[in-house]
Amino acid sequence: MQTEIERKFLVKFLPSNIEGVKYIQGYLQSDKKRTVRIRTVKGTKTNTGFLTIKGLSNKNGISRYEFETEIPYPDAKYLLTLCNKPYIEKTRYHYTLGQFVWEIDQFHGQNDGLLIAEVELVKENQKFEKPDFIGTEITGDKKYYNLMLSQNPYTQWIK
Repeated sequence: MQTEIERKFLVKFLPSNIEGVKYIQGYLQSDKKRTVRIRTVKGTKTNTGFLTIKGLSNKNGISRYEFETEIPYPDAKYLLTLCNKPYIEKTRYHYTLGQFVWEIDQFHGQNDGLLIAEVELVKENQKFEKPDFIGTEITGDKKYYNLMLSQNPYTQWIK
């Protein structure tokens, strides 16, 4: 069984000299205990698709079950048409600091203006250094989950 352990943070600014890839994702099924996500990734050399099933997060929002498998890109594009809208559109960047790779998501479309970074850990209490672009921690704050952003987009939040 694959467990995803990660911490999430708001991002103050994008670091320089990083390249990203475009993601579009939607949800085939979602309820309290699980989500089924379809994702397309437009890379610099190839396009790929993914099917992901995520389980319920633990109390602090750091860990949950995750199953992910690559699927053919044309199948992923078709399955997206069956998903609820709006889709999550974002550019994902990778930034390495020490032994950790930070994934930084710059959201577009209905969630334009939102920047979130996450770092995957081996254990929940693992120590790590935060880059200077990292802001407030949002781990476990459900309104920042991609599924929730597809249902209540960032651009519709009252500022």
